Amino acid sequence: MTKITKDTTIGEALATDPGLVNLFSAIGMHCFGCHFSANETIEQAAAVHGVDCDDLLEDINNYLEYQEK
Repeated sequence: MTKITKDTTIGEALATDPGLVNLFSAIGMHCFGCHFSANETIEQAAAVHGVDCDDLLEDINNYLEYQEK
């Protein structure tokens, strides 16, 4: 399983699974449409949007794990 970390960029995360767009959108992160997101880390995006990074990573990795089943 691919593990997304705080150092993973938004672009890398979306390349892993484009369905993550829905997760980001649901919490108000529309970064995927911004050209800066390709190099913005999950940690940076979470900080900018006032989202707890650890909670976000848990949601992302739980989603990815579920998708692999």
